[in-house]
Amino acid sequence: MALLVLLAAPSLVVAGASLTAGEIVRFPPDGLSLRWYSRILDASELRDALLRSLEVAFVCTALAVPSGTLAAIALARFRFRAALAIQLYLLLPFTVPLIGSGIGLMLLFGELGLLGRVWPVGVACCVINLPFMIWAVAASVNALDPELERAAASCGAGPVQTFVLVTLPAVAPGIVAGALIMFVLALNEFLVSLLLVDARTVTLPVQMYTQIRGVITPDLAAVSTVYVLVAAAAVLVLDRLVGLDLFLRAR
Repeated sequence: MALLVLLAAPSLVVAGASLTAGEIVRFPPDGLSLRWYSRILDASELRDALLRSLEVAFVCTALAVPSGTLAAIALARFRFRAALAIQLYLLLPFTVPLIGSGIGLMLLFGELGLLGRVWPVGVACCVINLPFMIWAVAASVNALDPELERAAASCGAGPVQTFVLVTLPAVAPGIVAGALIMFVLALNEFLVSLLLVDARTVTLPVQMYTQIRGVITPDLAAVSTVYVLVAAAAVLVLDRLVGLDLFLRAR
């Protein structure tokens, strides 16, 4: 219980500070007010940065769903010589420090002339976090009874038809879990975004970091609280749709 309180304490302090009626961040808050939340809607820089972060998250998810799903199914269903090497390669982003991956992607996108755009950040987030998608789908694939696919084949269904009508619906919980996780991770990605964007295309985490380096105002605490609520909502949706145990088993 003490550990849970310790883990939740920073978020609770930030949430409390965002409700202050004063002009500076403090906890306990100096009175209670929601005016800093309403001010978020009027802050054009924060609003534009949020839209860019959403674009990054959508690009990341759109790329991760097909690639992660196909990779998980292939690694779980087929046995071939290079399977272990491919699996290790797909998990490579977890063995390389994030700063190293970010610098490598920055050099690559720089050579391609893509630095300063928003969508390459989504590609980078997909590359770095793809193992989460593979793990989530792999849990559903491992729970799938192979006899279902054989039964479909014995009834005359071809490989594509079996994949679309049997395999995909069966692993849909893992796909949903992976997609939600990838979306949240991309929405909150900071370090890679910091290396790949410029002053005209900053994402919300980078914008918040830039403002924090100056003066920490309660509106930043309000934005942070919204971030926490969005992440909590995604976890709740994940639990209601497929259950958190699915992802935990995948690890």
